[in-house]
Order: sequence, then structure tokens, then C-alpha cells
Amino acid sequence: MRIKLRYLSSSFLLLFFLCYVQSQEFLPNTTGYTCSPNQTTNQCQTYAFYRASAPNYRASAPNLLDLASIGDLFSVSRLMISNPSNISSPSSPLIQDQPLFVPLTCSCNTLNTSYSISFANLSYTIVQGDTFYLVSTYLYLNLTTYQSVMIVNPTVVPTELEAGDVVQFPIFCKCPNETQLQNQVSYLVSYVLQPSDNLSSVASMFGIETQSIIDVNGNNSQTFETIFVPVTRLPQLPQLTQPDAATPASPEAGKTERKGVNTGLAIGLAICGVLLVLVTGMLIYSEVILKKRRKRKSDDAEKQKLQFDKGGKGFKNMEVNLMADVSDCLDKYKLFNIEELRAATNDFSEDCLIQGSVYKGFINGEVYAIKMMKWNACEELKILQKVNHGNLVRLEGFCIDPEDANCYLIYEYIENGSLHAWLHENNNKKLNWKTRLRIAVDVANGLQYIHEHTRPRVVHKDIKSSNVLLDSNMRAKIANFGLAKSGCNAITMHIVGTQGYMAPEYLADGVVSTKMDVFSFGVVLLELLSGKEAVDDEGRALWTSVGGILEGNEESKVKRMKEWMDVVFLQDTCSMESLMSVTDIAIACVHRDPSKRPSMVDIVYALCKSDDLFFDISEDGIDPQVNAR
Repeated sequence: MRIKLRYLSSSFLLLFFLCYVQSQEFLPNTTGYTCSPNQTTNQCQTYAFYRASAPNYRASAPNLLDLASIGDLFSVSRLMISNPSNISSPSSPLIQDQPLFVPLTCSCNTLNTSYSISFANLSYTIVQGDTFYLVSTYLYLNLTTYQSVMIVNPTVVPTELEAGDVVQFPIFCKCPNETQLQNQVSYLVSYVLQPSDNLSSVASMFGIETQSIIDVNGNNSQTFETIFVPVTRLPQLPQLTQPDAATPASPEAGKTERKGVNTGLAIGLAICGVLLVLVTGMLIYSEVILKKRRKRKSDDAEKQKLQFDKGGKGFKNMEVNLMADVSDCLDKYKLFNIEELRAATNDFSEDCLIQGSVYKGFINGEVYAIKMMKWNACEELKILQKVNHGNLVRLEGFCIDPEDANCYLIYEYIENGSLHAWLHENNNKKLNWKTRLRIAVDVANGLQYIHEHTRPRVVHKDIKSSNVLLDSNMRAKIANFGLAKSGCNAITMHIVGTQGYMAPEYLADGVVSTKMDVFSFGVVLLELLSGKEAVDDEGRALWTSVGGILEGNEESKVKRMKEWMDVVFLQDTCSMESLMSVTDIAIACVHRDPSKRPSMVDIVYALCKSDDLFFDISEDGIDPQVNAR
């Protein structure tokens, strides 16, 4: 009897398992699409078909009806979406469900020794109210799933998410295999099937045969599952500027329309009457306002003096317009008064001038670098208050002059000046290779911090050797956040920077991203390696001269390196292997295509592998001198 029951129980379990497996064959893929690095391109540029939307799953959900918001979500610029999506003006608002092609960098990612998934890895910062499911469904519109997010983030507990947590969201994608590439397939576009879709309608939308979609995905794709559409080129998307009004109206609709016109006319007349009354009132009111403004202007200077605390410890009225933007900074930084700064700098005399508008000053026995600027320091203050790293110049305090509303930023004083001066102006002392390599790692660490550990990410936008300062131990600190931008992947029409350091995509299209800092850092690396200026006397940029240095056999590489690198290294004990390795990193940083530049995380890792980096540092610091000439 026991044997019979055991047999029946085993049979039931087997039947249940077979039924479960059969049912799973028709469920959507939720855990990702497996891949083999040996059978497909390891990394490729592809696209996701995305629909603009205004999700409302939480009160602070982003309005994804503009390219800037969608670009931030996918870590790309507006221009990178507008060009393939047939949008002439990247700044124009979008309409609900407007179709877009969003670029993805797709790769085959090995999660363990036997399991690889193909996806584009995007970082997303959790906001209060977010869950893996809500973000996957309402922001990424099912281009990923909460199950795959859990797989890619095994250490993150989904029920314990906190605002500010950074989570990796794997956007489903695929790279063409060798056969598909031979068949002229350029992209496998990620497309989420909608309830109204079928494979035939999707094929028609992309201008391809239905069978080609079946060949890639099979014939059992389900609603809200990601399929991959093979295309030679992206189709031109129709971009609507208003809801479709081309549908012919029925007779009943015509009557309703006429009634609506009559109602509209009545409302219009009423509005005109109200406006007439308002205009008359405004004319009378404006006379009163003009008199008040004249009196207010004459009192502004006196009010500012009264609002400023003469002891330099705060402001009496925190609602003053000048201080409203920086009120969050008051608790973190010391507030100096203008009398202190004038005394510290001998009334801002040229004898105390360091460079530009930066002065050296002594206050209470401490030495500071005092930066004078017009009232445009708000953004710089906001950025500086949220960064704290040993390789960034530390802001100690600030001051507002109540008379002319000038702002003064007071920084720690860095003893040994700028890297630019050491490389290009100091003819008697030259930095050895180990010191230069240590400086490169310091700058890379500072950039990695602002790119990866600030939310939103900070782009410095003005990395150059004159903005790298060296302390008493010849350790590097990044200075001057005057052009820095909080948040990246934006477009600006206001191009500012220094010739020779600005990335090509920024100069051409105004694209602001962390990759522009990577480019500028690459130029600084080239300066460290060659001892040459970023731009020579004939206006040629240094980064354009390094393309072929590491090509050919080992002997020709070494010969070209010795001709190009700083002659100081010929007298140094550094290894040619180390020099060539860092040159390779610099060349990667200044690649014309920003998507092919490494991240600062990769750069720090690569630089730290150099054997020349590991050397003793005495209590007195590094001796930067190779020789005196």
C-alpha cells in the first residue's frame, strides 16, 4: 500500500512539473536574454524603441515628455535621441506616446562562470516611492523587468530600498551575430510588444518582413515582452506635433462641433470683457508700481548694509534675495566679512595676486586663496557643498560684499601652485615620471569621485593643467568649479572652455557629459607624458598628434615614444613599458567618439596597475626634481 501511494505521489509530482514547464513556454521572458561572448559581438551600439510618457505612479515621478528627462534616464544626450528619432528641435516638448529611438551600448555580461546576459547597464538613483517593478514598468516601459534587476543587483534587497540608492537596471538588448552581420543587419532594435501589436504590424512599422522577426525571436512572443527587430537602417519615425485630428467627423460629431463653436464664442466674448477690465486696472496699477520701484532702488544699498552682520558670523535676514540661493551653505562654511578679506590681501593689491582674480591672504594666522567674482557663484557653491574629497581643493568659506554684491570664495591655499607652471613655466625644476604618475592618479581619483559618487553627477567642464594644483607633498587637487554642471547628458549653446582641452562633441554640438571630462583628462595625461602645451605656438592641439605613436612593432613604438615624450624621462629610471601603458590610456581618453572613451573608474584601475606607482613617500613628501637646469 505504501509503495502504491508513493508511486501515485511521484506520478502526481511529475505530471505537475510537466504541466508547469509547458506553461512556462508561453510566459514572457523576465530574467533576461542569455548570450555567448564567443558567438556575438562583445559590445555594440544599438537602439531601443521608446514612447514618451508622463508616468504618475508617485507624486515626484519624472515627466518624460522632453528629451532632456529621457536622456537623463538613459544616460545619453538629447542630440543622441533627436537625430535618429527625426526630431529637428531637441528642446521641443514631446507628446504622449511619441515614438523615439534611444541609443544603447549593449554588451554580453557574464554574471557567473556559466551564465551570461545581454543588456545595456544603466545606473538609476532610487527616489522615495520607487520599487524595482515601478521603475521597470513605468519609467523604462518594460524594456527591463524587476526579476532581471534582482539578478543584476544580487546584494540589493528590493524591500529595503532607500532614496539615493544607486541600482543597475539592465535594459534588454542584443548585438547581431556574425551571420546577421553578413546579412547586412546593422541593429537589433529592442521593442516591447504592446497589446495592440502583432509581429506583422511591427514588421510593417520597421519596413521589414515578418519572417525576419520570427527568425530572431521565434513565434511565441507575448505582450510586454521585449523582442529584437533586425534592421539595416533605422526607419524614419513620424513625429506628431499635436493629437491626430484627421479622422472624418460623423454627422453627430458635426452637430456637436457646431454647438462647441457657439459655446466657444460665448466664452471668448466673456474673456475679452474680463481682459478689458484687467488692462484698465493694470494701467492704473503700473503707475503706482513705478513710483515704488524708484524709491526701492534708492534704498537697496542701505538695506544690504543693514542685512549684513558686521561681525562676519551670519546674516540678520535670511530671506534677502542675494542670500536665498546659498542659504543651504551657511551651516557648512565659514562666513567672512569683506573687511577681513581686504585686510588679508592689502586691499586686493597686485602683490597678493596669485593668478587671474585669485589672491593670497592671511586671516587669523591661516593662509587662504581668495577668489573674487561677480555674483555668479551660486552654482559653484551648490556643487562645492556636496563634494568632499582629498583630491578636490577644499572650500573654507565665502563672503558677500554688501556694497557691490560681489562674491568671494575662500579656499584652502595650495602651496606648490599649478601643474601647468611645473610643466611649462618652471625651467629649473622638472617633475620626474613617478611624481607625474602619482599626480595623474590623484586627478583621476578626484574625477571618479564627482562622476560616480555625487547625485546628480557633476561634470567639471574645465579640466586642464592650470586647474590642477599641487600641495606641499606634490599631491594633486582639482580646482575651479566655476564652469561645473550638476547633472550630465545635456545640450548647451553656450560653449566655454580652454582651447585644446574641449571635447569635439562639446565644441560641435554642446554635448555636456562626464566623457568631456575624460577627454580633458586625456589631454592633461598627454601634457604629463610629453611636457608639451595642450596647444602649440601654431595653434595645433596636442591630442591630434598622438594617433600613430603606438602603432607598428615594439621597436618602432619605442623609437617614436622616445622622440615624442619629455626628454626628462631619458635621464629618469622609469620603465618604457609604464610610459607606453599610460600613453595608451591617454589615447583612449581623447578618442573622437565619446562612447569609446573609458570611464574614470576604468582609468583609475588602469593607472594603478603601473609598477612605477609603487614607491616610498617620505614624511617630507615626494622629491619632484629630476635635475636642475
